[in-house]
Amino acid sequence: QVQLVESGGGLVQPGGSLRLSCTSSSSIFHIYTMGWYRQAPGEQRELVAAITSGGRTDYADSVKGQFTISRDNAKNTVYLQMNSLKPEDTAVYYCNAKNPVVTIYEYWGQGTQVTVSS
Repeated sequence: QVQLVESGGGLVQPGGSLRLSCTSSSSIFHIYTMGWYRQAPGEQRELVAAITSGGRTDYADSVKGQFTISRDNAKNTVYLQMNSLKPEDTAVYYCNAKNPVVTIYEYWGQGTQVTVSS
């Protein structure tokens, strides 16, 4: 019922930047807590950044000052601005939506590949 579609991934050189986008089909997007997760080969999926409906943000320590999460409720879209990229940022990045009212509902996008390599 709720679909999340990511875009913006690709190949970038170390020190470069990318902006990921995630667009939701949900009519109640504005109440969701939105997050970006990433998963590297052989590793568990980890939270990179999250943003609440009120705009409060949370970041993994490893990306503070490097990545910025934002949302545009009018466009049903959440963004992840990724600057100063390093090879260790290489992963599949996933968009996540959580309903804070009906907490059993959680949705995932299919992921977008980010590769940082020279």
